[in-house]
Amino acid sequence: MKRSVVVFAAVLGMAFFAGSCKGAKTSIVIGAKDFTEQDILGNMLYLLVEAHTDIKVEYKHEMSSNVVFAAIKSGDIDLYIDYTGTVYGNYLGYSEMRSAEEVYAIAVKELKDQYNLLMLESLGFNNTYTLSVRKDTAEKYGLKTYSDLAKVSQDLILGATFEVLNRNDGIPNLKKTYGMSFKDEKAIDGTLRYTAMAKDEIQVTDAFSTDGMLLEYDLLVLEDDQHFFPPYYAAPVIRAQTMEKYPELQNLLLKLNRILDDEAMRELNYRVDVLKENPTETARNFLKARGLI
Repeated sequence: MKRSVVVFAAVLGMAFFAGSCKGAKTSIVIGAKDFTEQDILGNMLYLLVEAHTDIKVEYKHEMSSNVVFAAIKSGDIDLYIDYTGTVYGNYLGYSEMRSAEEVYAIAVKELKDQYNLLMLESLGFNNTYTLSVRKDTAEKYGLKTYSDLAKVSQDLILGATFEVLNRNDGIPNLKKTYGMSFKDEKAIDGTLRYTAMAKDEIQVTDAFSTDGMLLEYDLLVLEDDQHFFPPYYAAPVIRAQTMEKYPELQNLLLKLNRILDDEAMRELNYRVDVLKENPTETARNFLKARGLI
């Protein structure tokens, strides 16, 4: 999954960046991770800076979380969008359950103190882990929350990714928190989870809350009413030196504050993953519709 520690990818990524130019920059480099949502968001940053400044912009994507974080620490990239939960858990090593506000505050403070990186305000959506069901299943069992699901879990089959089924911060401790006990649990990766849902071979699956496939298969996202999964609010991260060199970026990046919610991001992902739109054009059309370019 996208927040996993991938040592092999990190080694490859560091080797790639080690060969980059270490001289004075004539441009900023915007980075993005290796999945659709990140490519859309990276393009938004690129297009916004290109449209409103004279700064030359390079765009590098298809990086794992650890590679892109190593790249911004080393100065090989200047700006990208990350998630509060990724910073809190993956980079800073916290595991305690905290509120969204606490996770954000810790991320902001420690990125600055430890790495001289600035995490700006959230774009407005939370791409966290979630459980989803078909709408007819929700109607049959009266499901709106994870607590509702726990009451009938013994009648339902869970199909989830292998990693989530086995991670302590995934299904094992989720079941303990809510008192869930599924009829059966199946490890199913990728889009096969969604086709299994459509065939009613499974009745519950894991997903990311902004996954475009949720729209494609018309699934209902259940509410994590005891807040088991940490918040993953998306926010720009920029090197403090870059902000000092290009102070015009401060007000420009503030234009991105709260422009997206879960539903809007899900729609953008759907356009690229399902309708096969170009990520750059999807980002451009969104920014134009919001009057930002």
